Amino acid sequence: MTMEMKNLMVFFLTIASVLFLVTTVSAAQIADIYSVEVDGAYALDGDVSVLAGETISVKVFFDALQDASNVKVKVELEGDKVDVDATTSVFDVEQNLSYKKTLNLKVPYELKDEVSNDLTLNIKIWNGDHRTDEEITLRVQRPSYNAAVMAVSTVQRVDAGETLPVDVVLKNTGYNYLDDLYVTVKIPELGVERTSYFGDLIAVECTDDNVAGCDEDDEDTMRGRFYLEIPYGAKAGVYNLEVEVKNDDTMNNVVKQIVIDNDFSNNVVVTSTRKTFAAGQDTEYQLLLVNPTDKLKVYRVVPESSSDLSVDVSEYVMAIPAGSSKTVSVIANARANGEYNFNVNVFSGEELVSIVTLTANVTGSSIANPVVVLTIILAIIFLVLLVVLIVLLGKKPEKTEEFGESYY
Repeated sequence: MTMEMKNLMVFFLTIASVLFLVTTVSAAQIADIYSVEVDGAYALDGDVSVLAGETISVKVFFDALQDASNVKVKVELEGDKVDVDATTSVFDVEQNLSYKKTLNLKVPYELKDEVSNDLTLNIKIWNGDHRTDEEITLRVQRPSYNAAVMAVSTVQRVDAGETLPVDVVLKNTGYNYLDDLYVTVKIPELGVERTSYFGDLIAVECTDDNVAGCDEDDEDTMRGRFYLEIPYGAKAGVYNLEVEVKNDDTMNNVVKQIVIDNDFSNNVVVTSTRKTFAAGQDTEYQLLLVNPTDKLKVYRVVPESSSDLSVDVSEYVMAIPAGSSKTVSVIANARANGEYNFNVNVFSGEELVSIVTLTANVTGSSIANPVVVLTIILAIIFLVLLVVLIVLLGKKPEKTEEFGESYY
């Protein structure tokens, strides 16, 4: 062996020794974990069960094996698809003293084809120089009963008067069999609601029909479609679409938002809500009644009158074909000056669909009224005759000259 080869071997051995020493130092234990509690239960023996989807409390009890600064504790649940972890803030420890750290974890929900399974809980206590690790096996179970709404599919926007289709997908993510499931889809603000019977869902679908009691026709997932009729009079805006699943053992609720558009949400259009006219004069307001639906609508127009203001309409009952409109006249007449507000109520069947408030501004008497005109003419004639009579009575009769006969 040449001198160069010997030198090279010495170099590699030196590097290996340094790495070994670094590994030995870094692997030096910083703590002795003597107890772990999960939701108050002793867990170091691996005999603790937790529920999928729930948040658990993990308490780690340990003795410090040496003085150390910038120490942290980390707990981690390793799932097949998702890992969840929690870490404390840094702290200092002193040798031979006991410490407790509490962390919270949400158990991942990965139980697809089984009602329970094992997950590994990793515990790490470390700083830049030292480290201690511990592994604990936890049994993860499904909740006893749980009907999960896996999907709610529908359009984001819909026009008033249209039909809204809603697809709902359910899955039994509980430990036990679910029977007699009912699903309700509704828009509470509009009073729109549909309920359907979904039947039964098993906990885990069968993969082998040779297993006793296993039926491949049984399913743990089910899909259904609902049709909601959006009212023509629905105001444009954002609404909550609620999906509720329930049976005797469980209930679940999911909320999704949709947008309803309505370019013509009012059944009544008024050309002018305010009129100025004189007392005793008839004034006309025009109301346009619209039927935006796909069916014949019958409207009743009911005006409100008072002792000082009489109100009438040209038609009290109107049948308007689908997609059509019709104009109705509202005639108001006031006895005295003033400002009057009055309502015109529009009914479709027994439902009040619109209240139109109109204003009458009465500022003076009308000379165009025939009775008033005739009264004025008669008054003028009377005054003329009176003047003539006074003039005639005021004239004195002239004296006539008397002539006597003369005889010569």
